[in-house]
Amino acid sequence: MELRQLSLFRAVAEELHFGRAAIKMNIAQPALSNHVMALERELGCPLFIRSTRRVELTRAGETFYDRAVRILSEMELTTELTRAAGGSRIRQIKIGTVYPATMGMLPLFLGKIARKFPDVRIHIASGNTGDIIRGLETGQLNLGFIRPVENIGSLRFFSVAHERYLLAVAENNPLASLNEISIEDLRDQKIIAFNRQNLSFTERYFNEKFEEYDLTKNIAYSCDDTYSLVSLVSAGLGIGFAPEWTTDLPNRSFVLKKVRGIDFKIGLGIAWSKEDPTASRDDIVAIAKSMVRRG
Repeated sequence: MELRQLSLFRAVAEELHFGRAAIKMNIAQPALSNHVMALERELGCPLFIRSTRRVELTRAGETFYDRAVRILSEMELTTELTRAAGGSRIRQIKIGTVYPATMGMLPLFLGKIARKFPDVRIHIASGNTGDIIRGLETGQLNLGFIRPVENIGSLRFFSVAHERYLLAVAENNPLASLNEISIEDLRDQKIIAFNRQNLSFTERYFNEKFEEYDLTKNIAYSCDDTYSLVSLVSAGLGIGFAPEWTTDLPNRSFVLKKVRGIDFKIGLGIAWSKEDPTASRDDIVAIAKSMVRRG
């Protein structure tokens, strides 16, 4: 079994399409198929379910994919460690980011990185906090802009900013004209709430507040992402609490309002693995720390 075979297998597993994987890996499709079949013969089991319409991983394929990613990431990390020890310059930085960071924090960071390392290639991958943490742990990412979590394992993390959650109200909603909104003003409103697969700190806070103020019965819609929430608000279907970064969304048709009795802030920070020679460089850490915003 060769590392090249693992790389080819990973490409097919991620694309779930032999043609796209072949283009990605710059190899002829028949040759790619032969490599995968040779791998399956060596392992003694199929890694993919192939049909004329789609390609899927088998259960064995899913297991092999997880291990292959770890092996390849470890090899990439070993290469970078060796280059760093030999005094080589940074060649690439892979950054994972939750969406709020892309509205201000990430461009600022990238600008500073570009000035410090003008020849470095930068790759940006969007995702949720859980996905980004896994990418950092496996070496697929060097840095991650994430929300704070209770247990970050062996990763390093520090907070760079906090933002407030405010009430999103459609521009034609009577609440939009009020200078100050009270809990009583919400009694006759339909509420749009978060309902994610994994209960987040944000969701837990607002669930408790809705319960405390007897507003749970007002929840008419639920969604698992901020985009959906503000879209429902803009359509006039209800009101919902959204983070301040949504004010930067283009063509928005809602306003954000402070509600007495609701005071919730959520952090945004940068995480990296202490084993990563790229992210752990003093100059990279210094750039990240220079972006800390108080408040």
